[in-house]
Amino acid sequence: MVKTPRVLVLIGYGINCDRETKLAFEMAGAQVQRVHINNLINSKYRLENFHILALPGGFSYGDDIASGKVLANKIKINLGDEVRKFISEGKLIIGICNGFQVMVKAGLLPDISDCVTQATTLTFNDSGRFEARWVHLRKWSEKCIWTRGIERIYLPVAHGEGKFFAEKETITNLEESQQIVFKYVNEEGEPAKGEFPHNPNGSERDIAAICDPSGRIFGMMPHPERFLYFINHPNWTKKKEELIRRGTGIPREGDGIALFRNGVQYVRDNL
Repeated sequence: MVKTPRVLVLIGYGINCDRETKLAFEMAGAQVQRVHINNLINSKYRLENFHILALPGGFSYGDDIASGKVLANKIKINLGDEVRKFISEGKLIIGICNGFQVMVKAGLLPDISDCVTQATTLTFNDSGRFEARWVHLRKWSEKCIWTRGIERIYLPVAHGEGKFFAEKETITNLEESQQIVFKYVNEEGEPAKGEFPHNPNGSERDIAAICDPSGRIFGMMPHPERFLYFINHPNWTKKKEELIRRGTGIPREGDGIALFRNGVQYVRDNL
């Protein structure tokens, strides 16, 4: 059994959420190394020496061609065999925002066993602009190991190309196989039904996150690494006063840390 899981946080041109992602995994009890994509390709670091691969948010390669496309191609062409071996060994991958975009365009999601043809994409927001706001999410499946114990969560989004799109048959298959992990909802937890701003990008069927059939390979557009502390909440001062009036304790941590703890604990229990 692994006592201290080792996490590789990928860095490179335009990736800008790597330090927050590193902190999140460290708070969860993992040993974390930030590794440049070129140092994986030239084998200065080897993916096989890690238990979790994290693809952070940002704007890799300036979102040229399409968000995540260049980095996805670099991974497919140079590291495809290593990534497939990594997954076959029961290890974990998480992609957040740009990392999610990379995963679908590299064929890691929704199922790497059928990655010859890209099955889904994340494309331009219906609003036609960059959206930076907080959104409500509701868990739609019990399959994903990253979201155990989470039913609803409030997280920030920050993207220009976050609209999840796929053919109707593909989305139906995702629903039937329980691979849709989170959907955008309103404040009451009811489906957003595509309505802005609850669904910030126009994603088909309000999809915010999906996983592979194993539940170990996970991608999401919202940013859990940006809500690691209670004071990261946009209304933390108001919430603090409410908690004081109720006589309850004020938490130190934010809700986002739960996903990282789930990943780290899974490695401890299963690898």
